[in-house]
Amino acid sequence: MEAVVQLNSVAKNVAPVFEKQRKFFFSGETKSYKFRLSQLKKLKQAIKNNEEKILKALATDLGKPRFEAFVTEITFMYEEINHLMHNLEKWMQPKPIGTPLVFQPASSKIIYEPLGTVLIISPWNYPFQLAMSPLAGALAAGNTAFVKPSEKTPATAIVIEDILNETFPEELVAVVQGEGVKTIPPMLDNFRFNSVFFTGSVAVGKIIAQQAAKNLTPCVLELGGKSPCVVDKSANLDVSAKRIVWAKFINVGQTCVAPDYILVHKDVKEKFIAKIKKHIIEMFGEDAEKSPDLGRIVNSQRFEILKSYLAQGDILIGGQTNKEDKFIAPTVLDNVSLEGPIMQEEIFGPILPLVTYSSNDEAVEIIRRNPYPLAFYFFGNNKKAENFFIDNVSFGGGCVNNAIIHLANPDLPFGGVGYSGQGRYHGWYSFECMSHPKSVVKSANMGELPLRYAPYNSTKEKIARLYFR
Repeated sequence: MEAVVQLNSVAKNVAPVFEKQRKFFFSGETKSYKFRLSQLKKLKQAIKNNEEKILKALATDLGKPRFEAFVTEITFMYEEINHLMHNLEKWMQPKPIGTPLVFQPASSKIIYEPLGTVLIISPWNYPFQLAMSPLAGALAAGNTAFVKPSEKTPATAIVIEDILNETFPEELVAVVQGEGVKTIPPMLDNFRFNSVFFTGSVAVGKIIAQQAAKNLTPCVLELGGKSPCVVDKSANLDVSAKRIVWAKFINVGQTCVAPDYILVHKDVKEKFIAKIKKHIIEMFGEDAEKSPDLGRIVNSQRFEILKSYLAQGDILIGGQTNKEDKFIAPTVLDNVSLEGPIMQEEIFGPILPLVTYSSNDEAVEIIRRNPYPLAFYFFGNNKKAENFFIDNVSFGGGCVNNAIIHLANPDLPFGGVGYSGQGRYHGWYSFECMSHPKSVVKSANMGELPLRYAPYNSTKEKIARLYFR
């Protein structure tokens, strides 16, 4: 009974703001280039004004090292907003499209118009960036927006609310706080948003899509999965290990595109393990718990899940834990079972299983046990092997001889495929996914081919066949 009261109260609180946003949107004020650009400038300046608050909140919620938080959560946003501002006027222009000869004289174009009011549901692992990045896209496209920060990172959620409330009127941007399971269902049940942008787990993404379908609300789902990392026998092992260690253990492995497991060729396995150990020590020291450059697990529940994985293989490196501090050392496991939870579930933590393979076909078969990963990484200098994996593995995005950096390129679409998500964003793709491409054909009021008009006859059919062979 309590849940019903809570659901009703959420809907009651949201309703007047939702109506304000719809009314403001239909006023047409959000559509101009001048207005959109000004909102992006406001957002960027607000982030600049609150850098210290953001960094402090991220340290409180996740123990994020200052430099790591600054680069991955703040400078990322500066780059994204700058890219949107630089290209916005060009993207807003109607796009001329060819028109078939049979319809001449006429012209065709695509007009990118705002969707309306969008709901942005952000996760806890990059709680600031993954709330603000889709918001920047929504504003660039001329929408109004509701932002639901993750309750699992409460300090950052408060900072997000403070920044957005101080920067924008609620008829343009509003923040909804609270436990996701109690706030999101009533919003999706009672209001038809023009789009839902969700970043999070596959399981929750399915629920969001089902709820949104009740009101035919389209969704962009940025999910996850088990992103494989292949280390070919031709790889530069030292460089590969260094880049993999950085990509895996940044944000303590709590990154949706982190290498989830390593497929290492049997001929180089031992040498590769030695390189991995070397770079873990170089980055985090002999006692990683004392390192100022390693964050912490988000909460005790996640800590216990991750700790349970440690018994599912032989610990080669790391394995130390501290429950009170929510600390898990950068860990490498060997001899894991492909049927075990650690190879069935997305790890999302500082634990890296190694799986040995002998042939490329064998490696692909292992990857296909968990199809459609969000990311895929190949390390090697064998072009034939590189092409084999790229051609035979379906993935959202990835890198060759590097990892996770593809998501920082605003000219590349970021998103999943299949189980790892639908829709993509960043740069132009943020503008596109937050816009409706409206098709328009304009005909001239002058002579035209009479072919399409009745009465029809055999001569017209012959002419049509000439056109449409």
